Amino acid sequence: MPDDLVNAARPAASSPDVQTRMSRLGQRDTKPEVLLRQALHRRGLRFRLQRRTDFDRRRRIDIVFPREKVAIFVDGCFWHRCPRHATVPRANAEFWDAKLSRNVERDRDTDERLGELGWTVLRFWEHEQPEVAAQRIELVVRELRGGR
Repeated sequence: MPDDLVNAARPAASSPDVQTRMSRLGQRDTKPEVLLRQALHRRGLRFRLQRRTDFDRRRRIDIVFPREKVAIFVDGCFWHRCPRHATVPRANAEFWDAKLSRNVERDRDTDERLGELGWTVLRFWEHEQPEVAAQRIELVVRELRGGR
């Protein structure tokens, strides 16, 4: 379903408090992303941020190693339906179920399309330890660099 149709069907927030909280959520530079980037910098790795994909200019890769073609996503547990921490809102449940399902479908489509273009895609949940994620990323990037 096109995003403009989805947005047109968006229900009102269930309360003013929910409206305020949702309006403050950022799409980039989240705390888990920043902590992971700091861990990567401490390891001497340099990267690009928020690169648009070639196949859909609205989709962005959180952390990019362009030469090595490594795309890293830091997924929020709520927005991407973490198997350990996902919750389902009771208010407007039908809307949220459809929206979150589309997010997961888009994630899988993005992974597949990047893979077809020769990219290595790494996804991490927001609750994962930044140092552990950074170690895994470093291993992949250095392997693709030929051990450098």
